[in-house]
Amino acid sequence: MTTATTPPAAVSADDLLELLARTARGPRRDGVFALWLVVRVAEGLAGATPAAERAERRRVSSLERRLASLTLPPPLRRALAASLALLKEPGQDAPALALGQLVAPVRETLGADAGAMLERTAGRLGG
Repeated sequence: MTTATTPPAAVSADDLLELLARTARGPRRDGVFALWLVVRVAEGLAGATPAAERAERRRVSSLERRLASLTLPPPLRRALAASLALLKEPGQDAPALALGQLVAPVRETLGADAGAMLERTAGRLGG
């Protein structure tokens, strides 16, 4: 949660949980949940201690299977597929790029709050 004492760049997956709690059931809520899942994986992949390549592949594969079961707005589903492709590529900048390309579709489908949170998270991961 961003407060007066927390810098705006300190947004994380936990902040999306608060947005998820405020969102009514349906495709929009599934979209926020999907976004939360993607941010958690991206933060893990961008962590200070890199995991084994096999573990990273397994994590992204699990994310892909979980996202397939959600009812998502079509623009968000397409954007998530493209982000997953980026997360599958090795490299420290892949998580930030994957989240960065989600900002516009998230703003369009889930609202400005979710888009702003995602933009700050992508900026934080990008360094």
